[in-house]
Amino acid sequence: MNAMTKGNLLLAEMEIENIIKEYDAVGLAAAVIEADGTTVYQRFWGTRNRETGEEINEDTIFGLASVTKSFTALAIMQLAEGGKLDLDDPISAYIPEFTNKNQKRVTIRHLLCHSGGFFPLPRILVGQVAESLGLKEEECGDFAYNEAIAVEGAKLVAERLDSLTMENGLNGYPGENFSYCNDGFGLLSEIVRRVGPEDSFGEYLNRHVLAPLGMDRSFCDFVRPAADDNASVLYKRVDGVIKGSRDYHDNAFVLNGGGAMKSTLGDLKKYLTMYLNHGACPGGRILSQFGIGQMCRGWQSYLARDSYGLGLSIKQMDDLKVIGHGGSLPGVSSNIAWSYEAGAAVIVLCNTSGVPVGLISDALLKAYNGHSPIDRRDSWKETSWDKETIEKAAGSYQSGEGTGLKLYEKEPGVIGIEIDGEEKPILPVNSQAAIIRGRFSDGYLRLCRKEDGEVFAVSYGSRMIPRER
Repeated sequence: MNAMTKGNLLLAEMEIENIIKEYDAVGLAAAVIEADGTTVYQRFWGTRNRETGEEINEDTIFGLASVTKSFTALAIMQLAEGGKLDLDDPISAYIPEFTNKNQKRVTIRHLLCHSGGFFPLPRILVGQVAESLGLKEEECGDFAYNEAIAVEGAKLVAERLDSLTMENGLNGYPGENFSYCNDGFGLLSEIVRRVGPEDSFGEYLNRHVLAPLGMDRSFCDFVRPAADDNASVLYKRVDGVIKGSRDYHDNAFVLNGGGAMKSTLGDLKKYLTMYLNHGACPGGRILSQFGIGQMCRGWQSYLARDSYGLGLSIKQMDDLKVIGHGGSLPGVSSNIAWSYEAGAAVIVLCNTSGVPVGLISDALLKAYNGHSPIDRRDSWKETSWDKETIEKAAGSYQSGEGTGLKLYEKEPGVIGIEIDGEEKPILPVNSQAAIIRGRFSDGYLRLCRKEDGEVFAVSYGSRMIPRER
């Protein structure tokens, strides 16, 4: 029930505008909807094109990045309900290029909840694979629907994951640890392509998710948004300057299930209304209520109190269980969230990299729920790490996705941290974890130890980052 007051809405919009200013966000769209599809709040900030001043509306196309993972999981769940696969089947049964030779059995469920045992890895890019195959979009059509690229991409991803061992490259047994993995969702989308009745993952979504929901401005295409007059220009910071581009291939993973979707505020209202109605939509049912419930169940814990379901994250915020997903790519910051207790959902889309739109989503959902939207950081009891813990934790950690982290003894008995070369405030909160203070929110860091007590990685945010050898 809508308990939003003018005061809380004003506070939420002040927070949004502070974030927009701090991160130099060019354009942003936000909406709050209820389970019957009613829009109770909608507002646009900035422009879809800074150079021309063109405004944003609910039909403006934005990249979704990792919000795509919810669509991938939905497709997998449809195939499971259709008897085409089982979530506890091994990946190797559908992608034999992944032989699973160096670890215990990795299943579809493991990949759906990022617990396959894989650290973050450098992206295998669609443009690079297409070039290696001698393919050009103007000749072969949009890369999102190209079978040769999907086959080669699956081979490259599978062989890379297959080469990892417990001694070199794996973070644990399947199901043991949560660590966000784009490769895993890439393989899931390839399973959809191979098992489903369509020739590509993108076409499967078009026919079995998007068309039934009436989402006619949503797709995996790379060329279409670049040519659409009402698509946002993609803005990212280059050498300290915000620059725009219409290159939707930028940093795009070769397999589409991890982040290829593009959509609009208007289309995502239909998508979120379906979730608020437990899989039902005006055209019928996208997935059973049980299937939606399985997606929204916390299968793998991460951070301090959050969990991850099947292609969806779950957290407790005030008196609400909040389900959703965020996404980030060059020129893309996106977030969807909903709460069954509140009976409402929030959509936030931005055409600028690195904007913490999840905080905007939280502020609007808090306001809707009658709570103050100003960030109330969790209360933590400050402690300190003992000498042995500091000695074992000290060192450099490097993610395959690029993030570099260094822990060191700042002064006797005091831990310090640098992230990508910048010193950050750090607050130990128990013997194995610390809070990394930020202006608008905090990050959570946890030490990951082997059986002998040695720290082999840190869990920071949604990723496990290995110690450099």
